[in-house]
Amino acid sequence: MPAHPEVLWAQRSSETDEAKNFVYFTVNLPDIKEETLEYNLTPTHISFKAKAGNAAKGIEEKEYGFDFDLYGEVLPEQSSKRLNSRDFSLILRKKEKKLEYWPRLTKEKIKTPFLKTDFSKWVDEDEQDGDKDIKIDDDFDMGGMGGGMPGMGGMGGMPGMGGMGDMDFEKAKMGSGAGPSGSAGADDEGESDSDDGGPPPLEEPTPAP
Repeated sequence: MPAHPEVLWAQRSSETDEAKNFVYFTVNLPDIKEETLEYNLTPTHISFKAKAGNAAKGIEEKEYGFDFDLYGEVLPEQSSKRLNSRDFSLILRKKEKKLEYWPRLTKEKIKTPFLKTDFSKWVDEDEQDGDKDIKIDDDFDMGGMGGGMPGMGGMGGMPGMGGMGDMDFEKAKMGSGAGPSGSAGADDEGESDSDDGGPPPLEEPTPAP
């Protein structure tokens, strides 16, 4: 079964401006073999499968993939993609224009440790009006993506997600305000949901004897 690559996401929302109503979606996987990339986006579902690695750098070539339903509908023909040596990035256009954020990325409220908040792009829902950093790089392919990439050949829907899931934005509203609290489910069992991956608290200095 393919390993899950790390997926980073953030979002913007607007009731009136579709250009400000989208999801930043980044498959954080370097050295993807373009000829193996199988990717498909529908209004309600996203799937990805590819081999990645670089023997010259001592990085073992492995197969990666994921397959899940999105929380809300998107517009594949208005979404965009970009592949480079570091990652596979997407801009997913939300279909419904509304001010409220999606509470999570996946339709089902399940654990998905590989889905993590992209803190470099995240802005709190109530601070969007002051966000001046909404931009899409020129090298994004703005062509429709509904038909998938060449060589898609049907992914057959990789079975399930192994019971993994996505983190809930509702909990984040009570957190530090940096976005969804934590990295969408930690790999270490028992790790607190409020752990946002930030620096540890400072310890009080021990008085000199």
